[in-house]
Amino acid sequence: LHAQCSQCLRSPHMDLCHVPTAREKGWYLALMAPNVKGPNYAWLDPSRLYCHPQGLQDCVADLLQPFQGDPIDMVAGIDAMGFILGASAAAVLQKGFLAIRKAGHLCVQTLAQPYTDYSGRDKVMEVRTDAIEPGLRILLVDQWVETGGTMRAAIQLVERLGGVVAAPNVCPAGVAAICIEDSEGGRWIQERYKCAHCIPPRLQPHFNRHQ
Repeated sequence: LHAQCSQCLRSPHMDLCHVPTAREKGWYLALMAPNVKGPNYAWLDPSRLYCHPQGLQDCVADLLQPFQGDPIDMVAGIDAMGFILGASAAAVLQKGFLAIRKAGHLCVQTLAQPYTDYSGRDKVMEVRTDAIEPGLRILLVDQWVETGGTMRAAIQLVERLGGVVAAPNVCPAGVAAICIEDSEGGRWIQERYKCAHCIPPRLQPHFNRHQ
């Protein structure tokens, strides 16, 4: 997989028809594109992965695998890239999808939560107050968890409204992302909530170092 990643990352185009014979967990990571625009951007762009039909399907399947059999009531995705994976997961589960938005976009009653994102910028996210009832079991989905600030704010919003984001081995639902980095914030989330991600253990150190 490491060699496949290196080869695909050097390619300016992707083959949307090619599917490897052996589809081990994370094979689709090779479809992601590296940052070519400098330090003001994320180090890797997963949106290239979403253009590949089988890659997207397998990515979502891997994210949902740890939650098989869990009674999930709703999937929530975080603005904006979490909308793609979250809505895809909701469609597979045949559940509703809740968009957790950056502040200022919702024209209805909202609950707000300030946070600091992976780049160190202070922001605010909002969720509509009429979608989550006490005890509703929520699967929270985002594209990436780097410092954990964004996901932690989403968890706080859900829990402030009485929703349930699962603790490991306690109750269903939880947190899913392509990558949960081994950062202080990433560890905080994984220690307290049931989590799923797509990075094989042997590649996790490379992703932690943004290589």
